[in-house]
Amino acid sequence: MCNLKKSFTTESGGIIPIQAAKHHEKHRDELLKEALKQTNLKLNDIDFIAYSAGPGLGPCLRAGKEFVEQLKLPFIEVNHCIAHLEVTKIVTKAKDPVLLYTSGANTQIIAYDGGKYRIFGETLDQGVGNFLDSFARYIGLGFPGGPKIGKLAESSNNYIELPYSVKGMDISFTGMLTKLKQLYDSKKYKTEDLAYSLQETSFAMLLEVAERAMAHCNKKELALGGGVACNSRLKEMAKIMTKERNAKCFIPENEFLVDNAAMIALTGYLMYKKGTKPKKSNPKIYPYQRTDQVKVDWD
Repeated sequence: MCNLKKSFTTESGGIIPIQAAKHHEKHRDELLKEALKQTNLKLNDIDFIAYSAGPGLGPCLRAGKEFVEQLKLPFIEVNHCIAHLEVTKIVTKAKDPVLLYTSGANTQIIAYDGGKYRIFGETLDQGVGNFLDSFARYIGLGFPGGPKIGKLAESSNNYIELPYSVKGMDISFTGMLTKLKQLYDSKKYKTEDLAYSLQETSFAMLLEVAERAMAHCNKKELALGGGVACNSRLKEMAKIMTKERNAKCFIPENEFLVDNAAMIALTGYLMYKKGTKPKKSNPKIYPYQRTDQVKVDWD
């Protein structure tokens, strides 16, 4: 399987949508050329392509849509969030899990029921990835900030109490972010201690609502998806929780957790095999499409 990528990063500051879109436009042709080379295919050997139609940053989605129009091939529109979930299930062979989906913009606890991925809990403000990136940006780290926060946290085991915001099945990160900024500005705390405490608190919140969803749905499987699930501490905590519940924990390799081509392609193929017909014109984007708005009739 060919799963190439060229990620947008910065030395400082966060992601600027227009700059990220220009990055996509700059590298998309070279990535296509390399993918065709690695698979020993030509463009006219391809029956259809799948692309991420939403949700996401408008400029970045438009860059993908324009590439689809440029290629002039039949296409299938794929929901980015659902693609994260599908590739997790395919790679790990999880059968009927509660899915803890943790990415930059999205944080959701999801289970499949009645033809859709139902959201049992989610963030009330920002995704956990954006939360991590926001604090990383505040202390002068670049994008993506999550891996750098994770590295700092490895140097500490000194827990500093932070706001723990679980509201029913939903969570909130704004209060914790404000407190972290205040503690950092006070110059009284080591940055690695703040990073450690940030992870311990936010990941405990995530796993509390995930465990509650497992109990509510009577499910014995937990699967992790999304880029934040690359974090080794989140993986460790998920395994501890599921072991205590006599349940199974499914975590794909990191290349399938971060945004990747394989997840879009595999989801498009699943949709095609179950009857979705590729379109030939007018590709669209859906920047605000929610996971539970999509009818999933291929599972």
